[in-house]
Amino acid sequence: MAGGKTTAAARGAWVCFLDETGQGLRPPRGRTWARRGVTPVVRVPGRGGAGRVSVVGMVCYKPGQRARLVYRVRVSHGRSGERKGLCWADCRDLLLAAHVQLPGGRLVVVWDRLNIHLQAQMAAFLAAHTGWISVVWLPAYAPDLNPTEGAWSYLKRTTLVHLAARGIDEVFQAFKHGLKCMQYRPELLVGFLAETGLAWENLRSK
Repeated sequence: MAGGKTTAAARGAWVCFLDETGQGLRPPRGRTWARRGVTPVVRVPGRGGAGRVSVVGMVCYKPGQRARLVYRVRVSHGRSGERKGLCWADCRDLLLAAHVQLPGGRLVVVWDRLNIHLQAQMAAFLAAHTGWISVVWLPAYAPDLNPTEGAWSYLKRTTLVHLAARGIDEVFQAFKHGLKCMQYRPELLVGFLAETGLAWENLRSK
């Protein structure tokens, strides 16, 4: 991370932690109140053909700027021939969107070695845009160093934990609502960075 900070400072860039997540119709487990000896049961549709919501997102930090959350969502309805998950192009489109949306447009992307991050097409894209993007690799098996993991955990503990959706489009709408709420809470995004133990000098929300 120190190298990423040095690179970002030299380039006047945003440090963007990228990660992926997903959710089907079965909600995350949560805690609730119930009568003693009576376990609450939430019935949801079965897995077959239920579909899935997949999200790729980045929590982005730059000294003197408020923290930002940028994301792209893909919905699969379980139909024949429909792509079920994310691919390298979804990551590319997210990076292009961040380049346009973030002031200055320069990015240092911190991510893991997921296969879609290592594909030849992605490597070619990064090589073609070295003027505004560079990459720092996370250590193997280190999700605790990625604040975007904290964003996904918060989303599933709050927006999704008690959701008994009747269809995957309801999950999609819940995802969008939860992500939009986080975008308006930069102090929450800074908190996700603090949870990793990583420090960014002079980082302030404004």
